[in-house]
Amino acid sequence: MSDDRTSTTEEPRLTTRRTTHRRVPRLVVAALPLALAGLLSLLISGNALRPFERITVIESRMASKSDYFRDPEVEQLLLKHGIRVDIRRLGSRGIATRSLKGLDVVFPSGQPAAKLILDRPDDTGQTVRPFVSPLALGSFRDYAETLVKAGVAERQGGDRKTLYYDLDMEKFMTLLDGVDDPHPRDGKGRTADTWNGIGYDDVARDNRSNSGSVLVRTSNVCESNSAGTYLSMLAFVANDEKTPGSNHPNNPARAKEEVNRIAAEIKPLVTLQGMWADEQADSYFSALGESLAPIALIYEHQFLAHQIAHHAKHGGQDTDRVLLYPKPYALTEPQLISLSPKGDRLVELIEEDEDLRQRALELGFRIRVSGEDSASADLDKYLRDHGIQVPVPNPNQTKALEPGLQVLDDIINYVGDCPPPNPDDVT
Repeated sequence: MSDDRTSTTEEPRLTTRRTTHRRVPRLVVAALPLALAGLLSLLISGNALRPFERITVIESRMASKSDYFRDPEVEQLLLKHGIRVDIRRLGSRGIATRSLKGLDVVFPSGQPAAKLILDRPDDTGQTVRPFVSPLALGSFRDYAETLVKAGVAERQGGDRKTLYYDLDMEKFMTLLDGVDDPHPRDGKGRTADTWNGIGYDDVARDNRSNSGSVLVRTSNVCESNSAGTYLSMLAFVANDEKTPGSNHPNNPARAKEEVNRIAAEIKPLVTLQGMWADEQADSYFSALGESLAPIALIYEHQFLAHQIAHHAKHGGQDTDRVLLYPKPYALTEPQLISLSPKGDRLVELIEEDEDLRQRALELGFRIRVSGEDSASADLDKYLRDHGIQVPVPNPNQTKALEPGLQVLDDIINYVGDCPPPNPDDVT
């Protein structure tokens, strides 16, 4: 008997899987236009491929003028040329007396240190002196007006609201030695050469007083160009406006005696301040600057850069801080010195690139073009255009001449009790 049952084979079913479309988050959609705009900006500025470009790192040792290379706009301008500068900060004389191994450039703030470096056996390449900056004393209005009352300073233009004063160094030095001099306005007895002794408590607003000594805060004379230049100025004035040792050119023994006498005379004018600070400008421009450093040794460009930035941020000048221009004056000339082919490239850029030169002007430097007069004219115009009072050159154009390197070295070592040079950085 046969099986009549027929087997039924089911047809395969086609299963369709439902696809779920995920929506793009709203935040991503909202951010897309910003991302596209940023990409477009990078393409236009030429920075889109910057992460893939080769950046040349230049190893450097710089003094106070490192402020220029640490400026964000200068850093960006150098990056456009594929250069980044790695800065190790040190005073100018410290740069000149230590090892230069592994460095591409050095940037001392003045000629004495630059000459020491160029006289060393190390291989040096191209050099440039891109700008100049006078040495000055940063102070505050009540203290400057006290010096006017004491007969050692004058307001530029006679205006009580001026930012600038001219300082008679010969008279001012009589207030720095802590001695009751015959000067009629330096105070008497225990108040001699103190701020209250010369009338600060009469001049100051809000019934303030200061019984502390009249002092100029400087950086370390053993390390710093500004402090060394200040010593040169003091020595020049103390020697009847002649460089120490120059009165006896044919008698080395007498010239040495003269140098030692001058060094001993000016030492208290500097050492009475006590411990030196590394960078006076930082203290002076801080919120506590008036209590930290009523008078601080700085450079003109630092004061002008502060005023330019203050005007840009607050719409006006900082009228509490003022600048004292010494008479006689001292002009500092920083020099960028190359020690390698990479350093040569940086020197060329600083010398030739117009944007870098313009930025230096905007930071208060007097740019070297065809001479000091041209440099001053360009800076004066920039200050006027940006609402900053222009300083007036003192009619007395006596310049404090720096002594020879050996004489200056002797004075610095005498005043600062400096350690011997360590050109190989031996510890």
